[in-house]
Amino acid sequence: MKIEKAESNDFIKTFIENEQTRYENYHELKCSYTPFCFIAKTGNVLVGVITGATFFSEIYIDELVVKETYRGKGIGTQLVNEIQEYYKEYDFNNINCCTNEFQAPGFYEKCGFELEFVRTNKVNPKLTKYFYVKYLH
Repeated sequence: MKIEKAESNDFIKTFIENEQTRYENYHELKCSYTPFCFIAKTGNVLVGVITGATFFSEIYIDELVVKETYRGKGIGTQLVNEIQEYYKEYDFNNINCCTNEFQAPGFYEKCGFELEFVRTNKVNPKLTKYFYVKYLH
């Protein structure tokens, strides 16, 4: 066997999807990976974005960004709340997110997320990661 670094392409993506689907079917599960993106606008000005995906029984927040001049005005909170509102009729168990020390640990706590664990970065403490969960039931 030879292992080498490769660029992802359609063939590799199809291989991954087929094998994951086969494994999920074996366990009688369905991933249903579905990316999402919600935006906040003032007029035609984009002031905030939240992205992520839903799969299995969870919602994952990937990116939450608010334009600097609009921070502290509740836009981030509104974006998080919009995810909860949008997906409330679905049967998701929880919302997960991860943030760095220099980013927004306190913000997620104010939004009702519980800190699950912290992964300390011994090289650069600003990059210490905080993992949060918010149960929906």
